[in-house]
Parts: sequence; C-alpha cells; structure tokens
Amino acid sequence: MGRKASLLFLVLVLLFSFWTVNASDDSSLVSTATAEGRLIVFDDVWETILERYYDPTFQGIDWQAKRAAFRPAAARAANTHEFYEVLRQMIASLKDAHTRVYSPDEKFDWWSPRFVTVGLTVREVQGAPTVIHIEPGSAAAKSEIQPGDVIAGIDNVPVADFIAQRMRSTGPADRFRTVATLFDGAAGTTVKVSWTTRNGKQKSVILQRYWSQRQLGFNNQRKGKIAVLRIDAFTQSVALDFSKMLPEVLQDAEGIILDLRGNGGGDAEAMADVASLFLDDGTNLGKFADRSGASFELQTFSKRLWRIPGLLPTKLPLVVLTSENTSSAAEILAAALQMKRRAHVIGTETCGCVLAIRNRHPLPDGGVLDVSEFDYRTAGGVRLEGAGVKPDNIIVLTRADIYSRHDRTLERAKDLLN
Repeated sequence: MGRKASLLFLVLVLLFSFWTVNASDDSSLVSTATAEGRLIVFDDVWETILERYYDPTFQGIDWQAKRAAFRPAAARAANTHEFYEVLRQMIASLKDAHTRVYSPDEKFDWWSPRFVTVGLTVREVQGAPTVIHIEPGSAAAKSEIQPGDVIAGIDNVPVADFIAQRMRSTGPADRFRTVATLFDGAAGTTVKVSWTTRNGKQKSVILQRYWSQRQLGFNNQRKGKIAVLRIDAFTQSVALDFSKMLPEVLQDAEGIILDLRGNGGGDAEAMADVASLFLDDGTNLGKFADRSGASFELQTFSKRLWRIPGLLPTKLPLVVLTSENTSSAAEILAAALQMKRRAHVIGTETCGCVLAIRNRHPLPDGGVLDVSEFDYRTAGGVRLEGAGVKPDNIIVLTRADIYSRHDRTLERAKDLLN
C-alpha cells in the first residue's frame, strides 16, 4: 500500500453536520476574548488557506483582498461566536463546502456528529424553504408546524429578504447551504420562526437553539424481493459492518436499492471498500490531485478489507437514489456506479461538493480549520466539484409528497427493479 495508504488518510468532509473537535485545556492557548488573540487566530486561518488551498488562484478570488476586508471585522468582534462568524464569511467567499472552520467549544465525534439546531430540517422544495423533518421530542415537534410547511419569516424578517442578506457574503452558488442553515446561531439563543401551513394559514413560534447529536450508520429493509440499503456516511466501521451483513440481507433478493440521499460523504477509503461490493476489483474510482500536481487514484480492492470467506461483489440489479444532500464520497460512488453502467441513478442532482482535506489544522485558540487540499476527477476525467452527478431519471421532491409521506423516488426504483 505504501504511499497510497498514507495519502488515503484524507477525509471527505460530512458537509451539513457541524463537526467540531475537543478543545484543549492547555493554558498556552490564545484567547479570542481580546482583539490581539482574535487577530492571531485570524492570521493563522488566512495564511493556512493561502499555503494549502488546492487552487492557487482561489477560484478567481483575490485572497489578499479578503484579508484586508475581514481582518478589521475580526478585531472588532464582540465575542468568540461573532468572531467565528467573521471567519466563516471570509471562507464562504471560496464557495467551497469542504473548507470550514470550527470554534473550540464545538465537540467533534465522527461517529456522532454534533450540531446546533432548533429541531427543524429545512430544504428548498419547489422554490421555497420547506420543512422536511422535525426532530422527535423537540419543542418544534410540540408546535403546530408540519413537514411540508413553508418557512415565511425569521425573527420578523421575510424569509426571502433573510436569504438574500445571507447570500450577499456567500454568493448564489451557496443557496443550498444558506437555506439549510436558516436557523444558525449560538446554542441557548432563541429565534422566531414564521411559517405557512398547507391551508395557507400564517403561524409562528419561538424556538430555542440547542445541541443535538446524530448517530451515523446504515439501515436495511426488504421490500419483497428487493433489498433497500441506506448508508448515512462512509467510515471504516460502517464499511466493515455493512460488508458483514450484506450476504444475509441479500439472501433470495432479486434487486438492490442503494439509498445515498442523506449521505454527506466520509472516508474516501471506506467508500472504496463499499464500492468493492458492487464493482470488480481494480475498478478505477477516480483521481485526487493537489496544487503541486501530486496525485493518487482510488480503486476497488475487496480482498484488502474483508477477509470474509466467499464474499464477492454482488451482480444483482442495482438502483442508486441521490439528492442535493448526496455529497463528497457519496457522489464519487454514485458517479462510478453510473459510469460503469452498474447502476441506474434516480432522484435529483447531487451536491457537487467533491474536494478533500488531508489533515485538520489546529488553531491557536483550540479551534480547527479544514482546508481543501485535493481536487477530484472521475476515471473519465470529469470534475464533479460544482457540477455533481446527474441522475438517469430526475424525480423532484414536492411539498405534496412531503405532506402525504409519499416517496416517489423509492417507488420509481422499485418499479425499475420489478
């Protein structure tokens, strides 16, 4: 394995989970309570991106000008939360979902991503920010808001104005993330949420932001002779457990639905391990390259991971489900299966967020910076960043689907296999 194995310690970041790392108790850490400390951290972030970013042209952005524009605001920040918001606004100008910064009080656990929420998950559906999930047991679940309802306002600001204001610093390319993070803010603070019901009525509620944690893994179920497999993310443990259970799950099955609609990425090597269950050994999964030209290829190699007697790639008919949430390593898998004509891909276009980090950079105050150091192209030379994977059949989610809890994409996949 040698050089290739060392390079594969990179992680394709889980995009829409607010990752964090354990803050150190080291008394030598810089304090962002002072302007001097904030500038030390700011300069470290800016310089690290300058030195390590995969694109030396910074996607056409004048990175020197960004330092001049945001450094005074960093010095004036009233607290750590405000300071990190300044950093995030500067980084957002790169329009790169993988390059991210995390403050010291955000705890990182890859297996259980931790994030601040009000109990609502919002995506743009039919051109409007729409509730697609409500956290069970949350204050939001006890309110009258329902999946399918449209967000109308935030803190008495019309949602269209609120989104436009946010996007002045991020640009139109980041609309998906802007809508997904409408309720961002510090844990313990409150936000007034106004919404429009299915019947057109206007309602509102005040919700408190709180920390929540999500368990990553996989789920499987049978729909007659069809095995429905959902993978939340790619980690070494998920890949290993997934491979062990697959022979039993596929017993007497006549087709497979691989649901990647909620998969935000993960470990590139773990993704290759999962790909080895569906593709022949030695299949090229694409190439990563950094700004110096150094590169490496991902390949399937089932024997390296599993040592399970008799475990071979399955040849059963396969349909892959994708959405705007399908990101990073999940996009690579979907693209490879599609390009090899191993699977029929249905749903909506994927995120188009396929860069990679090599190592997480510790900041002087105990925070952490992720920097995209690798670009990616498929085995056919196609760049997925900013483009995503286009399904063979596009099925767009509607609010009527959400209200009726009708999964048309899954139903279409079953029809194809039957």
